[in-house]
Amino acid sequence: MKINITGGELDRREVDEYIRYAYQKHPGRQIDQLDINIDGEFVDLQIHFKDMDFQHAYRSADYLVNNMEKLNDAKQSEFSQKEKHSV
Repeated sequence: MKINITGGELDRREVDEYIRYAYQKHPGRQIDQLDINIDGEFVDLQIHFKDMDFQHAYRSADYLVNNMEKLNDAKQSEFSQKEKHSV
């Protein structure tokens, strides 16, 4: 992860806390870059995320799943019998 600090200086402990905060605020996301802008007593964080691989989502009975194995046999059968539209 790349960390950019502007407008002042921070010790390593403070930087680690901002990193921890960013991961808690956005669980499951991979952070590529963290920009820390110091403005007096205030600190602005700008978080840049890594691109995530797109996962196909299947819609069945008004809910979305990312894997057909999560559906029961009846729903899998229903999905396989649907007419698929070309994009």
